[in-house]
Amino acid sequence: MQPMVPLSVLDLSPIVQGADAAAALKNSADLVRHAERLGYRRFWMAEHHNMPGVASAATAVCLAHVGQGTSTIRLGAGGIMLPNHAPLVIAEQFGTLESLFPGRIDLGLGRAPGTDQLTARALRRTLVGDVDRFPQDVVELMAYFAPVQPEQRIRAVPGAGLPVPIWILGSSTYGAQLAAALGLPYAFASHFAPAELQQAIAIYRERFEPSEQLQKPYVMLGLNVVAAPTDEEARFLFTSIQQAFLNLRTGRPSPLPPPVHDIAERFAAVGMSPSMGALASAVVGSPETVRRGLAEFVAAHRPDEVIVTAQIYDHAARIRSFEILAEVAGQYAAAA
Repeated sequence: MQPMVPLSVLDLSPIVQGADAAAALKNSADLVRHAERLGYRRFWMAEHHNMPGVASAATAVCLAHVGQGTSTIRLGAGGIMLPNHAPLVIAEQFGTLESLFPGRIDLGLGRAPGTDQLTARALRRTLVGDVDRFPQDVVELMAYFAPVQPEQRIRAVPGAGLPVPIWILGSSTYGAQLAAALGLPYAFASHFAPAELQQAIAIYRERFEPSEQLQKPYVMLGLNVVAAPTDEEARFLFTSIQQAFLNLRTGRPSPLPPPVHDIAERFAAVGMSPSMGALASAVVGSPETVRRGLAEFVAAHRPDEVIVTAQIYDHAARIRSFEILAEVAGQYAAAA
């Protein structure tokens, strides 16, 4: 059976209640090995700051860590929040990764801070003009990966001349317009911000201009998938990420909590619904439910690729969720 579309993994390296970042990063290194075995195309990690439940703040360092146990799966950032950094520094970091793992590195770039405004100031020292310079910073970063030009005074070492594909990430139409104008692949964060999904990918596809990197539009969509042997078990596991979103929305970010049986009551207590918009497109259930949900998502949006995230408290259950998804999508390795 051929997969409906290629599947990839987005790992936020979840720090769970009762554990620490060291355990989260160890689990990420284990997950990437399973993802490679199961035939997933990419393994991306994301830059977030001041988040008690996310261990991947130093994204390039985390990718170097998880990549050591792999040989074929692509590794990348989903993404680097470029306004937090000088483009030259990111070129050097991902040039280093490309030197360590040749032909396997992706660089996804986002415009958001990946944190709250107070922490953004601590990262950047100033917010003046940073976000507004995002398109220019992307172009500058791309130039550092180009072959060195005569009398070029600043170069990324390593980085210059290395084939690191650039992606634009987004949760609104802004990133879609930029990705289309620059002729770059586009990844939409429908796993937490699905509201503008249809409009964003329509704009990207309609306005796409071919580039040296990419000749036709390429869309990757984020999707929460929690799979388990039964629908009931999957819905139970899913309550961890539901609680995490609830805690974030109510100003109480926390490590990833264990699953609970009273999720509806917890949301009702603050006047919210468990089916809140941020998680509206999640696929949660048994193998058959997941197969059907993934097929419906692909049919509705026609992505070229789907990148899946699964914030599950128990690491073994998380691995099993990705195994079930690979099985129902026809990606399970022949040797497995």
